Amino acid sequence: MAYDLIVVGSGPGGYVAAIRAAQLGMKVAVVERESLGGICLNWGCIPTKALLKSAQVFEYISHAGDYGIEVEQPKADFEKMIGRSRGVADGMSKGINFLFRKNKIEVLAGNGKLVRGKKVEVTDENGKATTYDAEHIILAVGSRARQLPNLPIDDEKIIGYRKAMTLPTQPKRMVVVGAGAIGVEFAYFYSSIGTEVTIVEYMEQGLVPREDADISKELAKVYKKKGIKTLANTSVEKVDTSGDVLKVTTKNRKSGAKEIIECDVVLSAAGITPNTENIGLEELGIEVDRGLIHVDAEYRTNVPGIYAIGDITPGPALAHVASAEGIICVEAIAGMKPEPLDYGNIPGCTYCSPEVASVGYTEAAAREAGYDIKVGKFPFSASGKASAAGAKEGFVKVIFDAKYGEWLGAHMIGANVTEMIAEVVASRKLETTGHEIIKTVHPHPTMSEAVMEATAAAYDEVIHL
Repeated sequence: MAYDLIVVGSGPGGYVAAIRAAQLGMKVAVVERESLGGICLNWGCIPTKALLKSAQVFEYISHAGDYGIEVEQPKADFEKMIGRSRGVADGMSKGINFLFRKNKIEVLAGNGKLVRGKKVEVTDENGKATTYDAEHIILAVGSRARQLPNLPIDDEKIIGYRKAMTLPTQPKRMVVVGAGAIGVEFAYFYSSIGTEVTIVEYMEQGLVPREDADISKELAKVYKKKGIKTLANTSVEKVDTSGDVLKVTTKNRKSGAKEIIECDVVLSAAGITPNTENIGLEELGIEVDRGLIHVDAEYRTNVPGIYAIGDITPGPALAHVASAEGIICVEAIAGMKPEPLDYGNIPGCTYCSPEVASVGYTEAAAREAGYDIKVGKFPFSASGKASAAGAKEGFVKVIFDAKYGEWLGAHMIGANVTEMIAEVVASRKLETTGHEIIKTVHPHPTMSEAVMEATAAAYDEVIHL
């Protein structure tokens, strides 16, 4: 059977590319070996946010007295929290199935592999292989948890993010290895419902090490109050899994001091690995560097008719990046002239509590790039809406080029900041200056006022500090 386009993978890159292609009149098929929606909808973005919401609601109820409400002592039902998360994921996957039927997209169930001559071989769960022809093929096979040599994931004692969402019982003690988005989100979830959590991070900055240093410090301060222990600039030397209690040996990279931490389970959250093995790249001579596929600005590989998007390419491994890449790729295939993706204006969001959101240069990166900068910061402790909501932790930090007023970056930590960052992304897209933000009237009282106030602080015009 022949198609105009076959997409291998139905995650946020693959399913979006498929739907856009169908909108443009192409005959489309999608190869998927598991559930529609890929890791994001089934094991990543969506179900983790459901767990985090459960944790947040539990925290609200636990602190109901702060809002003048008396309730009995709340109890977290771990099994029901996990069940709710899986239900949300299942609903989203069914939603993709509906969209595929609506757009007349065929699903080819099984593992997909490239074959010479613009073909995809799909092997189903029974081992039966069928070959399909396509004028164009997009690889969107995503990534998986990275395996560390001294931290082999067995999904019993040393687990990855998928198992962390389906544990049969709540562990009393957990060590989280890695303090990026996955690590700090799971640390918050488990800690909030009573698990004793220790985070071990290899990088010196500690929590969310890729964020602005001020964000990392603020999150570390909040997590310390929550009882979450963080070991920064620390490596995991080994994990003794021989007994019922795990013993994690850590080593401080600066002092050399070692510590043994006892726990019930270790969560490995030390990054991801692209799924580029066994999909036919070598047979077709597709150029790959350290597991990532070389592509141009419209996601063409070096082999005509073969494209790649998402986590298997060098860009940021984020769902919204994969979706944007998929649309650009398909529109280019259709003969349109899509605008290339601006990788310097990609928002990053971490959904722990408080939330973290950022875009553009950190302060250190802006200085290193040679900019003369203006920096403004506005704490939520000075926000009327934050005080009323009982969410005074965190701040908004903005960075502008002192010469031209270009908005170089923004970094936020606080309640709902993942919803606020889009203002900065849109403003940077429109080349908005600092003075234009100051003169843009923001509604009062809102958390978003902090963006205007932080900008005013950068230009020495702040009112409420």
